Amino acid sequence: MFERILIVCVGNICRSPTAEYVLRHRLGDRARIGSAGLSAMVGHPVEPTALALLREHGIDGEAHRARQLDARLLRESDLVLAMERSHVDAIRRIAPESSGKVFMMDRWLGGKGIPDPYRQQRPAFEHVYELIDESVNSWLPYL
Repeated sequence: MFERILIVCVGNICRSPTAEYVLRHRLGDRARIGSAGLSAMVGHPVEPTALALLREHGIDGEAHRARQLDARLLRESDLVLAMERSHVDAIRRIAPESSGKVFMMDRWLGGKGIPDPYRQQRPAFEHVYELIDESVNSWLPYL
């Protein structure tokens, strides 16, 4: 079992916090789940449309504040899930020793990546939420 799971995207305000809170909602206290960004909008809350979608699914993401990814966070994590292949590559450059625990969020669904909905209309966020929800469900048997 993975005790510490870290989810990574770019700004840490849309995709990774959505995945963090959905996964936390599904796993409860079985793991410590966090998120961070490669170029985080440090201190910012979840983007309003992403936050609204979480609420509509009965998940409270109000407490989230974006944080920057660093080597320490990667070392402390047992599993790191990234939204895009370029994120996996960037993570491996930050902490090469973490390579064996870094995977695509949608690994079990083909690993094509989850697109960034930032600054797009609600349908893009809805699509990304569905991809994240499916990805979380696909990881559950392994967690």
